[in-house]
Formats: sequence, structure tokens, C-alpha cells
Amino acid sequence: MLPRATERAIRASREPQKPQLPLFRPVFPTIGRPPTSLVAEIPSGRRLAYRNQKKEIIGYHHKLAMISVVGTGLTLPLDVEPYGPGDSEYSVGRRLLRRTVGYTGRRFADYVVVDGEFSRAPFLDDVGDLGLFVVSRLKDNPPELFAAAQKRFLRQPPHQVFRQRKDRVEIWDADDFDPWETLRWETVRVIFYRQHKPDGKVFDAFWLTDFPRRRVGSREIFRIARSRWEIENQGFNDAKNRYGFEHTCHHEPNSLLVVWLLICLALTVERLYRLRHLHRGTHTLCTAIDLLFLLRLSLSAPAIADSS
Repeated sequence: MLPRATERAIRASREPQKPQLPLFRPVFPTIGRPPTSLVAEIPSGRRLAYRNQKKEIIGYHHKLAMISVVGTGLTLPLDVEPYGPGDSEYSVGRRLLRRTVGYTGRRFADYVVVDGEFSRAPFLDDVGDLGLFVVSRLKDNPPELFAAAQKRFLRQPPHQVFRQRKDRVEIWDADDFDPWETLRWETVRVIFYRQHKPDGKVFDAFWLTDFPRRRVGSREIFRIARSRWEIENQGFNDAKNRYGFEHTCHHEPNSLLVVWLLICLALTVERLYRLRHLHRGTHTLCTAIDLLFLLRLSLSAPAIADSS
């Protein structure tokens, strides 16, 4: 039997208007410190039907954005919102951010980390207005800043070199780049890192931020930037491969939203239980598949030895 709050949420989802708030509010009773990051709007939609030449529907394509806690050792999705034709990942990301901060409070997180799609003045200014810092991927958006960072850093030796496990990481960091016209920052800090893998592969990326250098160093910005991948790996990949996120019973928009929110709630509860509540004593953390194996063993009938 479902709790009354869940029943009310499901009944509300059947109304013509789409819910504007998440159906759950995660609580972190056993985390030793408050989460330090809200992250990140990543794509994946609103209902979009594909039709053949006879106008028959042959399939659907759905897109949605997600916002999640990362950078704490515990990746927890907070909210999702679908979008479709006439909308965009960028627009829904702005709505998600404002809604989440309004719902959880400004002290819930310290910063937002996002992909290059969000390196636009309105979004960056939104983050500042909400009392948060931002770390955003810098690609060719904006092109002037990207070109200036390339021209400066690629002619200089790295400012720092350190080991990240088996990788060698080179970092360039400067906080005196000029903002583009529509951005309300006095200066822009740009970080460029080049990560050398043991097999010879090299990965590099530019990032921009408004974190002051005296507050957050280059290595910490590198760690924050890499935490963006948590929403891909522990967010979408886990939800799709282990929680049935891609399984669609039907394509009614509100029903899809409720299913996605319930899956995110289940994922959050499972991780809080497995990684926080069960982590007592000196034993190691239990993976989800190991926990399932132990659960099945505990439910099985005990074998009785035949002493005859």
C-alpha cells in the first residue's frame, strides 16, 4: 500500500498540469558534512514520436535533464524534468537549478558544475544570484575567451604537475581573463588540464569558474571538474542499466515523469541505505550487486546436513 503522500503525487500527475516540484526531498542524516555540490544538468525528453511515410508512429524519443549531488562520495539525483520540441536542455537546466535551490535552500550546496552548454552569461549569472559558485566546461562558447585561453596556455609550461593515481596531470590556471560583454563578472578564471594515461592516451579540457584562487586551488578545481562525470556514470548509466530508467510502459508525459522521479527516489534510498546506514564497523563498503547476493542468500532456506 502506497503512502498517502505518494498517492497524492501520482493522482496529481494525472492532471493536465505538469508537476513543478520534485516528488521527494532527500534527507542526509548520516553524512558527516553537508553536500558541497549541486550538479549538473545533463541531457537524455519530452515525448517525440517518429512516424513513417504513412504517418504511423514507429517509435518515441524522450529527452530529460537531471540535477544531482556529486563530489561527496555519494551521488544522489535530486530532480528531473523532461523537455521536447520548442524547449532545450539549457532552458530546462536553468529551471531545474532555480527550483532545486529554492526547494533545498542556498546552504545545501557550495557550487554547481556543468558542461559547456551552460557556459552562457544568463546561466552563470543565475548561479551567482543564487549564492553559489560555478565550474563550467569551456569549449568554443564563448569563442573569444576560449581562443584567448588557448593562445596563452598552449605557449606556457604547466603551472603545476602532479600524480592522480597512475596518471600524470599538468595544470594551467589564470584568473585575469576578461569577461564577455553580457557576463556580470569582473574577471574570469580559466583552468586548463592535460591528463596523461599510462597507456599513452592524453585527455585535456578547459574550464571556467568564479571561484577565487585564494579559496580553491587548481587541484581542487580539477577534482570538481572531474566530478561532473558522476552524473553520467552513477546517474544516467546506473539508472538505465540497473533501475529500468529506459523501460517505458507507455508514453503519457505525466506518467513518464512520475516513473522517472520514483526511480530516482529508489536510487537515492538504496544508496543512502547501502553506503551510509550499512557502513558501520570496520567492514568495507558493499556494492549493489554484492548486497543483492547477500540478500538472496539470507532469503534462501538453510541447508540441513544429513548426518545419517
